[in-house]
Amino acid sequence: MSFLSEFKNFAVKGNAIDMAVGVIIGGAFGKIITSIVNDLIMPPIGLLLGGLDFKEWKIILQNASLDSAGKEIPAVTLNIGNFIGQTVDFIIIAITIFAMIKMLNSLKRKKEEQPEAPPEPSSTDKLLIEIRDLLKK
Repeated sequence: MSFLSEFKNFAVKGNAIDMAVGVIIGGAFGKIITSIVNDLIMPPIGLLLGGLDFKEWKIILQNASLDSAGKEIPAVTLNIGNFIGQTVDFIIIAITIFAMIKMLNSLKRKKEEQPEAPPEPSSTDKLLIEIRDLLKK
């Protein structure tokens, strides 16, 4: 099988298409969660902590300076606020994915628990049932 025909078989299968849709939706979902964290959750928390802007919360390890050629060397910082925001993003996404998987597993379990209809008797069984019913009469 040539490379192109193998790729075509892979790309056309439902699993690859489902995965692509999941990645696209996941990317959009991540942006929404980032906006919720940065625009709705962190500002009130910062306000409660005395007006702290989490985006600007840094620990400066080395101040900005000039090198011998007069070129500015940027400051070396630990961006604690950004780290906290990303951690909150991750926690929200992880909880959401966990809840969705739990719901899907619950639905799958309910579907498995539903009793299946008994199979229809074969023609021989039907004939035997008919004979039995006639003998009872």
